[in-house]
Amino acid sequence: MPFTTSKSAFWAGVRDGAPFIFVAGPFALLFGVIATEAGLSIFEVISFSVVVIAGAAQFTALQLMQDEAPTVIVLLSALAVNLRVAMYSAALTPYLGRAPLWQRAFAAYLLVDQSYALSHAKFEADASMSIPQRMAYYFGTCLLVLIVWFGCSYAGAAIGTALPVGLPIDFALPIAFLSMVAPMMRTLPHLIAAGVAVVVALLAVSIPYSLGLIVAGMAGMMAGAQAEVWLRADPMLPVDEDPQ
Repeated sequence: MPFTTSKSAFWAGVRDGAPFIFVAGPFALLFGVIATEAGLSIFEVISFSVVVIAGAAQFTALQLMQDEAPTVIVLLSALAVNLRVAMYSAALTPYLGRAPLWQRAFAAYLLVDQSYALSHAKFEADASMSIPQRMAYYFGTCLLVLIVWFGCSYAGAAIGTALPVGLPIDFALPIAFLSMVAPMMRTLPHLIAAGVAVVVALLAVSIPYSLGLIVAGMAGMMAGAQAEVWLRADPMLPVDEDPQ
């Protein structure tokens, strides 16, 4: 249904983004608990969540910090994990690129998986939306997720400080990664990318500071991209209508 005002577009974004709080909340809570277990203070945990706002990058950086990797390795690894956001930005530019600079800057800060997915789908489906309505909808998709992400990060940090010292909860970190990755395994290229990444990671396990994970990630991305090219080129091979 076409929007009549930017306000109605904003609240539509809030409604569409509401279900994602059930994903963001548990992850933020878990991050807060594990981060305090790793030695971060409540202030540092909240600052981490406010500055980064990216679950996968935060968990990656936290794991490397626990492994006592150099700061530059932590930063580069977190950046590599978040490279997909650059593709999100390029996809949204045709719809939001003419918005005022301050709005685009704020939108870039808030760009995460759910805000991209919801907004891109809405903008493609409703070409009649104005630039202000698009920006309002985009910001609406972020509102509840941000509140829950920051609030649960704080709650997790508070819980973490109350846990006994040395409580073995490190096992939760790989489980968190698995729960983030598993829903993404939708097509053959995805499966190939994951399989190659796993094999390379095992072969590169001896590389210092967990850099083997970066090598494995790059190998997986290249393998997945090449598999998608082959699938598109060979009409005899099955491929989903939307491999993305």
